[in-house]
Amino acid sequence: MPERRVAITGIGVVTAAGAGPEDFSRALLEGRQCVRRIKCFDPGGFGCRAAGQIEGFSARKFVPKNYRKAVKVMARDIEVAVAAADLAFKDAGIVTRAADDREMSIAPERLGCNIGAGLICCELDELGQAAITSVTDGRFDLHKWGTGMENLTPLWLLKYLPNVLSCHVTIIHGTEGPSNCITCGAPSGLLSVAEGARWIQRNAADAVIAGGAESKLTQLGMLRQSLLGRLCTESNDDPGSACRPFDAAHRGTVLGEGGGLVVMEDMDRAVGRGARIHAEFVGAGAACDPRGIEVTRATAGGLELAVAAAMDDAGISPGDIGLIVANGTGVPDEDRREARAWAQAFGDALGEIPATAVTGAFGLLMAGQTGVMLAAGALAIRDQVVPPTVNFEAPDDGCGLNLSAEARKADIRYAVVGGFSVGGQSAACILKRYEP
Repeated sequence: MPERRVAITGIGVVTAAGAGPEDFSRALLEGRQCVRRIKCFDPGGFGCRAAGQIEGFSARKFVPKNYRKAVKVMARDIEVAVAAADLAFKDAGIVTRAADDREMSIAPERLGCNIGAGLICCELDELGQAAITSVTDGRFDLHKWGTGMENLTPLWLLKYLPNVLSCHVTIIHGTEGPSNCITCGAPSGLLSVAEGARWIQRNAADAVIAGGAESKLTQLGMLRQSLLGRLCTESNDDPGSACRPFDAAHRGTVLGEGGGLVVMEDMDRAVGRGARIHAEFVGAGAACDPRGIEVTRATAGGLELAVAAAMDDAGISPGDIGLIVANGTGVPDEDRREARAWAQAFGDALGEIPATAVTGAFGLLMAGQTGVMLAAGALAIRDQVVPPTVNFEAPDDGCGLNLSAEARKADIRYAVVGGFSVGGQSAACILKRYEP
């Protein structure tokens, strides 16, 4: 039996630009700078004080009334995923268990969930309560740490397990089909989408919600990235211009918080119910560079291999690609490694293919990064418009990507979305314009 085709019928995006696919698309096409000075804590002790923060946000408006108490035990990452899922299902026109007054429009056992997540950072005020009783004469006493943990709420751990993003979404929406959580940094969103698509292709599910979400906007999250030397420390007076993917003036990245989830479903089912089809999923690939274990050494995680595998999976060649959605962290060595990977994957054709990177607009979203990138690729295919690359003015030496600071009309039949993470993991997905 031939594999079933996979349609993308729903897009849910939450970033510093707001919540919802249309707000996201509008911000992208306008080239809006959404990075600001951090407000959720005092960043004065950090060299980088800018981030893509989602302001005035709570998951309470995205969950049923009888579930709002649960928001109290959701870390920010979970709230973002829950909101993105609600938006994606509504965009797809699929009724789930979250609707109080209507029956589900899909059998729960045929609805899957796969969400990429990161290492959720604990909040310092909570840890502080535990640490206070673990100090003796001004020194931390490991033997008292167990007693100190009693100061934490009994449900504390449920805020910080990466799989809880998927758990809350499955509970809220009644997804009783295949479920998973992938924790591979930025590629997690693409890997989750790829696995979810396989479930549909082999008839293990009729529809799947997949993607990634994360927030690193905590003191611990900032500290880790600062110690890795990845953050831009030279644009605090002009935070909107701090992250400059592939630009000659790139000086590091800024963190953002956000996520992108998509609803995929069997093509025949989508067409049969008259769903709007943003794009079709047609291929995926993944790779790993073992040298990534040296986290201070820049690597694109074998991205060229992931892209080649994805094109092979889709049965296409480099000349078929009409859009590249690149990772573009803005960290000089990482940008150069990534640009080299794209050049290896596409050769002389690279300069002819329109490309874009979204990081300059919203910051680096970590596990949420490639889910948002995939959403950008699907919307670009739907609208046949390549979004501008925010803060891109002049290419860095060796950057052969065809980037622009302006939105461009294009004939996009196939798009490739590719990302990588510190640690050596990479992934790529191929999307196709819907053709009956």
